[in-house]
Amino acid sequence: MPEPRRSPAGPNRRAGVRAGRPRYPRTARVNHVLQQVVAEELERLADDDSRLTLVTVTGVEVDPDLRHATVWFGSLTEDAAAALGDGRIALQAAIARQVRMKRTPLLTFAADPAIASGSRIEEILRAIMEDHERP
Repeated sequence: MPEPRRSPAGPNRRAGVRAGRPRYPRTARVNHVLQQVVAEELERLADDDSRLTLVTVTGVEVDPDLRHATVWFGSLTEDAAAALGDGRIALQAAIARQVRMKRTPLLTFAADPAIASGSRIEEILRAIMEDHERP
C-alpha cells in the first residue's frame, strides 16, 4: 500500500504558510498600504489647506471586494470633513498612482469610534480613582 502524499511543508503545516509565518489576509495588507498612502498625501494637502493640519489617520478598512474603503481619523471636525471631501479625488488619484490595484477604492471618511470610547473609559477610570483617593 502506497504511503499517503504529504505537503512539502511537512505533515502538520498547511500549504501556503511559509516557515511558521501565519497568513496575512490581503485586505489587511491593503488596509496598511492605503493608510500609509493616505497619511502621506494628507501631509501634502495640509500644506495647501490649513483645515487638515491636525488630522491623524488611525486606520483604513477596505471592503472585501476592494471597491470601498473607510478612512478612520482620530478626530474629525466639520471643517476637516469638508476639506477631505474636497480632497477626496486627489487622495484617490494618489492611491491609483502608488498602489497597484485593479480598482481604486472609493474613499469615505469617518471619526474613529475607538478614540471616543477610549476617552470615555479614561474618564470612568479617573472618576473611580478620585473616589478611592477621597477619605
